[in-house]
Amino acid sequence: MKAVLLVGGMGTRLRPLTYRIPKPLIPVIGKPLIMHVIDSLPKEVDEVIIPIGYKKKSMEEYLVKNPPRRKITLVDEHEPMGTGGAVKNVEDHIDGRFLVINGDSISSLDIAKLIDFHRTKKAFATISLWPVENPTPYGVVDLDVDKRIRRFQEKPKREEAFSNLINAGAYALEREILDYIGKGFVSMEREVFPKVLDRGMYGMEFEGYWIDCGRREDLLRAFWTLMGNDMVHIDRRCVHEGAVVRGPVTARAESVIAGAVIGPRAYISERAVVGPASTVERSVLLEDARVGTRCTIVDSIVDAGVTVPDGARITSHILSNAGPDAE
Repeated sequence: MKAVLLVGGMGTRLRPLTYRIPKPLIPVIGKPLIMHVIDSLPKEVDEVIIPIGYKKKSMEEYLVKNPPRRKITLVDEHEPMGTGGAVKNVEDHIDGRFLVINGDSISSLDIAKLIDFHRTKKAFATISLWPVENPTPYGVVDLDVDKRIRRFQEKPKREEAFSNLINAGAYALEREILDYIGKGFVSMEREVFPKVLDRGMYGMEFEGYWIDCGRREDLLRAFWTLMGNDMVHIDRRCVHEGAVVRGPVTARAESVIAGAVIGPRAYISERAVVGPASTVERSVLLEDARVGTRCTIVDSIVDAGVTVPDGARITSHILSNAGPDAE
């Protein structure tokens, strides 16, 4: 079985971090976003197909240095093609029932269960569904008692929404759906799915967590979700005299907490340094980041190799040295 991972887009809402690396390679708890998805795939998925344009070279270099335990095929996407267009672009690699999964989200979805559900229902298409309190920013679905989708509703007013179940970006599809996708830029959700409702389209709800990591605050939430509420994972050799640790906190190998306050909710990556009298709260420091003395870092991400000068106050920000010309 093949899985198509959608990683298109330039990650504009995560700039300047995504000037340096493509969004799918942003590390979350020690491994890139895309690897969280790949590692969640069941064994029957023997090939992962990734249509990619932006910073393809970075993806190639990562996969050479960190080869996954299954075949990965990168396919050029020379211009944005939408979710449907990206799938159509790789149709020559698809030989039967297949998966399509957003490659920049973190979720607890059991993909093997999604496949079994699809088979049991003898569905033409099956989509994963996630319940939300406010469905107005999303596409909403209406299910019958057999979990068959009856209709879609795009970004409804709250009082008019007929459901709180939204599309969570993982699909099990029959190959024939490719016949419904036109050429060029095509939205799977808006242009293709409504056409195939009468073929037998189903929705499977799941519990746990689902986070679309397209914004700074959501990327941070992915860290805190995976870390848990009580986790303190820290080598005490990293903690120097006068430091205060308020969990949940993770400090990776060779990091230095020098008389600073970290947490609650802090992730300190390998070889990152937090200087004396500084505070890092609800924030992530990537590899080799350095925070000077008397700094305050809150609700922020400090990119790899960045130095925060003494006395700086960083709030709700992504701090990076990378610019638009970064390779």
